[in-house]
Order: sequence, then structure tokens, then C-alpha cells
Amino acid sequence: MEKKNQLAKTNGRQVTEVKSGYVSASANMAAVFAEEMDGLTPQFDRIKIPSGGGLAFETPGEDPDSPDMVKEIKAVILYHQPIRAYYKDKYTGGNTPPDCGSMDGHIGIVGETGEVKNCRECPLAKFGSGENGAKACKEKRRLYILREGEALPIILTLSTGSISDYSKYVMRLLSKGKKTNTVVTKFTLRKEQNSGGITFSVAVCSVDRDLTAAELPVIESMSAQVKGLALRIVESDDGE
Repeated sequence: MEKKNQLAKTNGRQVTEVKSGYVSASANMAAVFAEEMDGLTPQFDRIKIPSGGGLAFETPGEDPDSPDMVKEIKAVILYHQPIRAYYKDKYTGGNTPPDCGSMDGHIGIVGETGEVKNCRECPLAKFGSGENGAKACKEKRRLYILREGEALPIILTLSTGSISDYSKYVMRLLSKGKKTNTVVTKFTLRKEQNSGGITFSVAVCSVDRDLTAAELPVIESMSAQVKGLALRIVESDDGE
């Protein structure tokens, strides 16, 4: 939903009033889940980055079997977290939990035994443990993003190939005294090819605009809520 400017008179002065979907989209997620999801497991929708160097995101549409394809997404990053996933057999898609996974990028849990592992010391997190000299345990970045006019976030997971670009984007924001949840980020895709000749898609981030003074407290509240929920979202449909 595009923001609209409206002129209003206050004490004889004209004041520009900004209408924004981020102001009206605030939700108490704990209350919503308690009322509407009693006995159900909350699962946020996901945006998928295509394989093979595609330049359009796959976003959920009205028909679950017919996702929308879009070349750019504008959203606020409410929260982002490092995650890891290791599959003994090649990941083939779907809601398949990894054989070992980490929801904070530091502590891994073996799915079959519940064994706790230190990711930094795990040999599967070292270069050379996977195909073509890569790491067998994949590093990813899970982003909870909120599109304007929506009340709940959606998940966008960046694969290993996008993390470097994303790190640079976050550093550019920090150098200007901004955080990821103080701006609207525009996401696009770029095609690249690795040394093994495999073509893949890289997520590219840029600032679309700063949030307004009215939007900031709403987003800050939602960011805190999402951070509290993030470690509970353990299902995996994040791709390879």
C-alpha cells in the first residue's frame, strides 16, 4: 500500500500527515496467536529465492499452489538471525528438517539424538567438508520482513552466496547510524556463477526510504515481538 500525504489544519497551520501501512499494521502477535492459533503451530509464510540464477522472487499469493513472481520486494527487516543446516543427503526441497540445525548460528542440535554441538568447532562447518571445497553445514541468514499494509512478517532466507552482500549492506547502514529496522529495504536479485560453473541468485539490498517518526515505534514494537518468537520457529523450508 503506497503512503499518501494529506494536508490538515492545526491551529491555523497546515500540517502534512503521512498515511502509512506501517503505522496501521501493528499487531500484538502473542495475543493473535493465543486467540486464533490455540492448538496450532504458528508458521510464517516464506519468500523463496530461485535456483539457477533466476531474477524473480517466489512470493505467497492468494492461491497456495500458484505463487506470485516478483522482481523486487520492499519491506522492513524486523529481525534477522544466523542459522545453519546440515543434511546428510542432498536437500531436495519441502519442509524437511535438517539432520543437524542451529537456530542461532552457534549451537547445533542433532535431530536424531538431540546432541548439542558447538558450531565453531564442528568439522562439518569447515571449508572442504562439503562438495567442491564448500562447507557441508550451510550458513544462512533468516530475515523476518514486513511488507507495507501487512500485519504479520514473512520469512526470507538468504543462502550462503548472499551473506557477503548482506553483511556489506548492514555495515553501510550502521556507518550512517541506522539499523535494519529503521529503513524500508528494497530487495532485488543478481545472477552470479561460482568457480565450479554453477549459476545462482544473489539477493541485493538497498535503502528505499527511511521510516517516519510515526512508523518507528510501531516497527520497534514488532521487532521485539518477532525476536521473542524467532527461536521457536524451528521448521525448515529454507532451501539449500
